Amino acid sequence: MHPSIGCFITHCGWNSTLESLVGGVPLTGFPQWSEQGTTAKLIEDVWKIGVRMRKNEETKIVDREEVVRCVKMVMGNEEMKRNARKWKELPKEAVKKGGSSDRNLRGFVEEIGGLE
Repeated sequence: MHPSIGCFITHCGWNSTLESLVGGVPLTGFPQWSEQGTTAKLIEDVWKIGVRMRKNEETKIVDREEVVRCVKMVMGNEEMKRNARKWKELPKEAVKKGGSSDRNLRGFVEEIGGLE
């Protein structure tokens, strides 16, 4: 969450992705397996806060040129930075008094309180 962080390179695990969202940091994703491909899709195509590294078709690995390309793309993209800042604010709105998480949690507590 330090303001000097301009890009986070991630394997697209859910926890590190959420940390980046809350921190407002754009991402460069390198998914390996499981849910990570789906998370990379969200990062690049839905939330528009980063890019996904692509393997070299010949070597089947991500080479240094691809890492450099992706980091430069993210660092130079104002839209991704804006979107990352937007996603940073959304959880704050949800948890504040009257926000969606606050309302849902209060409703849940009221519901289970009435089970007696």
